[in-house]
Amino acid sequence: MATSGKAVAAVRETRKGATIHKTNERPGTRAQVRYVRVSAYKAREVLDLIRGRHISEADEILQFVERDVAIVVRKALASAVANAMNNDSQDPEALFISSCYADEGPTLKRWRPRARGRATRIRKRTCHITVIVARLPEAELKRRTERDARTGRTPSGTAGRASRRARVAQSRKAETHDHDHDHEAVPTEIDSAEAEAEVNEGVPTTEQVASAEEAADVVDVADVGDGTTAVEELATDAAIDTTDADVDPADPAEETASIEATGTGDIKGNAGSMKYHVPGSQWYDQTEAEEWFETAQDAEAAGYEPAGGPERQKPEGADIKGNADSMKYHVPGSQWYDQTDAEAWFETAEEAEAAGYEPAGGPDKQDVVTDERDER
Repeated sequence: MATSGKAVAAVRETRKGATIHKTNERPGTRAQVRYVRVSAYKAREVLDLIRGRHISEADEILQFVERDVAIVVRKALASAVANAMNNDSQDPEALFISSCYADEGPTLKRWRPRARGRATRIRKRTCHITVIVARLPEAELKRRTERDARTGRTPSGTAGRASRRARVAQSRKAETHDHDHDHEAVPTEIDSAEAEAEVNEGVPTTEQVASAEEAADVVDVADVGDGTTAVEELATDAAIDTTDADVDPADPAEETASIEATGTGDIKGNAGSMKYHVPGSQWYDQTEAEEWFETAQDAEAAGYEPAGGPERQKPEGADIKGNADSMKYHVPGSQWYDQTDAEAWFETAEEAEAAGYEPAGGPDKQDVVTDERDER
């Protein structure tokens, strides 16, 4: 139920000069929601947050309040603003909440069974929420207008909606079409000149050809000294002048192509990733070597690491694992072979011993363990 009106009745003044109106006849445009299934106490806690505020500020507060009754109060506020616009021809940008209150409604009595055959009363309270909006004083309106103009804010009322509509219309005109058919567009002189320059890029211009022909008429078609005629030399110079601009001496691709690998050996080193790859490893064939090493120790001494870890750098035919921390080697099938992380690989035990490694657990532990049941 929503009513509107400006009539003022039953007005009285206090001893301090304050003007008091009757609750149901306060000036402004109102909207009322009756029989809301919430207690008046809970509704008043939300109404206290928006009383006396501008309608835009009150709407933002109600939007983020975490109480369910705020949804009902926000609808009542929107109804009061709509009544002011349609019934009283008010500008919503000039409205504020002059009054808002919640009155007690009828209480619904319910009963809850309890122990020993007793029952407890349940009181389901209701309330009537009223929101009244009125026009701001002229001094306050002037102050808000000057503040918005100073800060560059866009008003949220009629002027703000008109401004937004104008921006949307302008953006729709400027947006590009994404449908299938082609639009007939007249190319500008600049675009045609740029296209012609792109097509004729690297080809001698008419002026250069004319100058070459004039030189041919004056200069005898004779060898300049290295078997090239004067006309050919001028034409070549003109072509070089047009193509020199396309060559970038600082091109990273050309610099990369000009890099040559250094060092000797079969182990590849990649300076970008600081990884080395031994022959037969996973990425050996795909790696472009920027440096070569003879042994893995040389690569590690230069700051390189095995690509993918030592397990990935297993050479072909090398099955004996070497652990650099313990300086032990493990042959396939020995006791700790599967648990050992290889840091070096050897083809034979003699190579491992020559590199300073010892058999893990002694020579007896490095014998291949076989299952007696398999022998049977």
